[in-house]
Amino acid sequence: MTDGAVTEVARVLVAADKFKGSLTAVQVAERVTAGLRRVVPELDVETLPVADGGDGTVAAAVAAGFERREVTVTGPLGEPVMAAFALRGTTAVVEMAEASGLQLLPTGVFAALTATTYGSGELLRAALDAGATSIVFGVGGSATTDGGAGMLAALGARFLDADGEPVGPGGAALAVLASADLSGVDPRFSDVDLVLASDVDNPLTGPKGCAAVYGPQKGASPEDVETLDSALAHYARVLEKAIGSRAAELAASPGAGGAGGIGYGALLIGASFRPGIELMLEVLGFAPALERATLVITGEGSLDEQTLHGKAPAGVAAAARAAGKEVVAVCGRLALAPEALGAAGIRRAYPLTELEPEPAKSMANAGPLLEQVAANIARDFLA
Repeated sequence: MTDGAVTEVARVLVAADKFKGSLTAVQVAERVTAGLRRVVPELDVETLPVADGGDGTVAAAVAAGFERREVTVTGPLGEPVMAAFALRGTTAVVEMAEASGLQLLPTGVFAALTATTYGSGELLRAALDAGATSIVFGVGGSATTDGGAGMLAALGARFLDADGEPVGPGGAALAVLASADLSGVDPRFSDVDLVLASDVDNPLTGPKGCAAVYGPQKGASPEDVETLDSALAHYARVLEKAIGSRAAELAASPGAGGAGGIGYGALLIGASFRPGIELMLEVLGFAPALERATLVITGEGSLDEQTLHGKAPAGVAAAARAAGKEVVAVCGRLALAPEALGAAGIRRAYPLTELEPEPAKSMANAGPLLEQVAANIARDFLA
């Protein structure tokens, strides 16, 4: 061994997120396993693809044994799209990006002011119809900034303008909201354990709110950000008239700003908020898999400052460190110093850019490069 020391019979747990734009979490696990076994052919490898509540969460649940269910819902631009959720027994994993995500928009097209979460509400209702009594609602990767108004409308809420007409789709339309009525929301939510799984703790509005922080990623200009933030603040005030001070309290709560404010909509119908990766590790059965492992390999496309704030590799590493297990990471690019990695519980990171410095080539050849990286891990820690 040249770098690490695994003294007992080695059993590796591969618990990595996707490499966005290159490989799904399942593909990452497959490539890492193949690379490890190049060097140690009989190596015992367990794979558990992970996600933090954003896009890829349903795929991770399906890889862990959940059943994939598909349903046609309303996409962010109002067109029908096929979306999936995951079901095991009476537990459902619903990913808002499946119905309202940026990946559903045509390349180069944004709809910062008008994109709707209506389909996410339809997806939640489909999970209820399938018998779910416990729903993990993963939010992230959204194309939307409508405060969850579209989702709530799909679930039976009414949002009307001064003429008594339903307001239009998207966050900007909330500027003309005159009245809100949540009494028609699907009554089954009163008996459902709905948990908001998010890797962000932003409030709904203000300098750290969803429009200011995430709006530009969705194509919002500075003027659009002002429009959206003002409209969302007005939305919260109208809701305060409808349901009382709880509306204002929830708007300021951590997670309310998740996925363009859909977190706020979920909190309004009784959701509790938990960090996405912490919750997903529980749902996916990470603890028993970790107990069986002698070495853990985690990772994602870019290991950077964002990783340290609730992303999947940080959650995996924290849990592994608490269990006394050694952790190494794979990534497309590395933007963290060794000290930051160590503080996060990661012994060493292996970026693909060490093998192919050109980012476009590295992404295009991520699979073969990842196998080479995994072979290097095996030589350093297992051979």
